[in-house]
Amino acid sequence: MSEHDASLSASNIAALASYDRMGAVLLTIAALIAILAGYYQTTWSIISIWERSETFAHGILIFPISAYLIWRQRKSLSAIEFRANPWALLILVFLGFGWLLASLANAQVFQQYCLIAMLPVAVWAILGNRLAWAIAFPLSYLLLAVPFGEVFIPPMIDLTADFTVYALQLTGIPVYREGNFFTIPSGSWSVVEACSGLRYLIASFTLGTLYAYISYSSIRRRLVFIAFSIIVPIIANGIRAYMIVMIGHLSGMRLAVGVDHLIYGWVFFGFVMLVLFWIGSFWREQENITTSSVSLPISRSAGNMSLKGILLTMWASIAISAIWPSYAHHLENQSAASEAAPINISGTTGKWESSISLLSQWTPHYVGAPAEFRQSYQKAAHTVTLHVAYYRNQKRGSELITSGNLLIPEDEKQWRNVREEVRQLSLSPQQWSIRQNQLHGPSTKLLVWRWYWLRGKNTANPYLAKIILAKNKLFGNNDDAAEIIIATPYENKPEDAMPVLDDFLNDMMTNISKGLHGAESH
Repeated sequence: MSEHDASLSASNIAALASYDRMGAVLLTIAALIAILAGYYQTTWSIISIWERSETFAHGILIFPISAYLIWRQRKSLSAIEFRANPWALLILVFLGFGWLLASLANAQVFQQYCLIAMLPVAVWAILGNRLAWAIAFPLSYLLLAVPFGEVFIPPMIDLTADFTVYALQLTGIPVYREGNFFTIPSGSWSVVEACSGLRYLIASFTLGTLYAYISYSSIRRRLVFIAFSIIVPIIANGIRAYMIVMIGHLSGMRLAVGVDHLIYGWVFFGFVMLVLFWIGSFWREQENITTSSVSLPISRSAGNMSLKGILLTMWASIAISAIWPSYAHHLENQSAASEAAPINISGTTGKWESSISLLSQWTPHYVGAPAEFRQSYQKAAHTVTLHVAYYRNQKRGSELITSGNLLIPEDEKQWRNVREEVRQLSLSPQQWSIRQNQLHGPSTKLLVWRWYWLRGKNTANPYLAKIILAKNKLFGNNDDAAEIIIATPYENKPEDAMPVLDDFLNDMMTNISKGLHGAESH
């Protein structure tokens, strides 16, 4: 064979390999689109949150950023041979099953994480270990598209309130505090969701992670900078809250008492982030991206065999992913039941008698249309109010465990939830956790105990309740569940009301259980 013929043959093989690689990339993209389409409800739940939430609006940029990070490595990636790894399909099965459990439990954020995690795993299965490792960060970065973080709002509100009150006291300003509400001589303030600093934290972590990947090549430096991108906004938010209160205090409550304090907050946060990136630039390392365009030699037969394996793995990925939504739909239909019967819980003769008068004007807020029961009971000089919200055939917008179900609605001005804690309740022969809340109204203080009931199981832990709900539906049972709330007033110390609620449950728990089982059996 002449030198010219050898050169032409090598050129043809390179061209065929290039076409095979392009075909493999297109097949992978098609598989990713098919997975997102197969889970269209979960996909749309992510997109809808991007659209309506300022906190998670950044999510719409995550996919383009990930694609760009992969594209900028195109020269170094051209030297990597694609070779399907069918073993990764086992992880796809695991994620699909996880999505199924989350779907049965109506745990939206876990559904979203399982779905988004399927995408890098599908790339790993179709294109192989070497390619997946080379773009591990861009693929992992996709997880930041999931709108997650609301679970951190309560502790961040508490942390911000603690920081602000402590800083005011150090300044010499007297503070009277009730939960997340506090009063200083110039006026009253409260730390609400918008002041928690969650938006700053999520924005800082998202940008900080990207900056660390682009600016550093060592794992240690990346992790240190990411840690600072978490710590700095939390501290900065406390300083921001203190500064806003001081601006309002020193201006006689003319400044920083409306929407302008949010503007001040974002300006301050922008300055903090600039300082963080500026400091991080001193340890910046040279980009560690190979620019070589040399490709590994691939024979025509090897390329065809590789493409065939890639094609089979692609279809296997789509098939495995498609199983779980279909099975979830089957289980949902199987567990569907008629509407719950009205709940009837009678008093106990000679102990707690039903009363026609209600304890107070306070009522919890529930989304959807649960069957509700509200009744007051009296024993001697004590009064307890029982409230039950009973859900059946739960679905998005009408479910027991959701952020929309609140003791006090956000627009409520008369009542405050000043303290919440979890405590153990021992009621022979059972023992379970309950949530204890202290509610302060215009003229009444209430001690509230509440917990979830799921077909005879009691718990105050919402995550455990979700697991129990998923287990019930997975085994073909209905999804009946309820929240039970009992409340009684107190004058000075909430500890004075605890024996009243404990005595009520000892006398009434049997009747409460009968009422719930009666609604379930309907």
